[in-house]
Amino acid sequence: MGARASGARSHRRSLRGMEMIEPAVVFEDVGYAYQEAPREAVSDINLRIGAGEWVGVTGPTNAGKSTLCLLAMGLAPHFFGGTLRGKITVLGTESRAIKVIERSTDVGLLFQNPFTQISGARERIDEEVAFGPECHGVAQAEIEERVEEAMRLVGISALAARHPLDLSGGQLQRLALAGLLAMRPKVLLLDEPTSQLDPAGTAAIFEVLGGLHESGTTIVMVEHRLETLCELCPRIVAMVGGRVVADGTPQDVFSREVVQERVGMPLD
Repeated sequence: MGARASGARSHRRSLRGMEMIEPAVVFEDVGYAYQEAPREAVSDINLRIGAGEWVGVTGPTNAGKSTLCLLAMGLAPHFFGGTLRGKITVLGTESRAIKVIERSTDVGLLFQNPFTQISGARERIDEEVAFGPECHGVAQAEIEERVEEAMRLVGISALAARHPLDLSGGQLQRLALAGLLAMRPKVLLLDEPTSQLDPAGTAAIFEVLGGLHESGTTIVMVEHRLETLCELCPRIVAMVGGRVVADGTPQDVFSREVVQERVGMPLD
């Protein structure tokens, strides 16, 4: 825990400084309603996430956290349908102007349920990790290098010959993350990335994410464990009822009365 806290401190920058960095993800007056939903899942979202930031997103159930990730990836509304208002720009391209398959070369989304992320088209774990790069025409030699590295990073190298559907929930979560890392994305959208892992596995994955952050990867991470957010993320976005109610450092965010009431306790 101390190593992670130390690493997080080394990452910390002021939000004022981050405003000068080229944005990786921008939401401008965004509202979104799922198909046939009676109301918007998120409303009036205005966020600017700089390239290389590690931003934590938290809030109660149905706050809109997962929807935020789906919107940044483009799955909403491209896959889920529904109505989008406002503008979302990721890595300089407006979401309406790019297909999800094209977006996935630079942006990776880890779903809260890793089972939904498995292709079902491969019978070995290493083949599953290679699926994304293969679909995008990456050269075979480079695919092999990426797969080996991604599996090593998440700790599943020894499982290479196993069938994906034979894995535990935690192993599936590692596999899904390895598949994303094999794409070498510039932006990672992580929806509860360690929800299936034990404490040791969680610590190992956060070490991997810390290394990616150091190398310049932008990370947007949905997480309900407030202590984890405070240790890892220099910036936290709190959502309640589909709206952003606080955005700033952990101390700033958890000093807000609405956050204390609906998200968690204030920091001492």
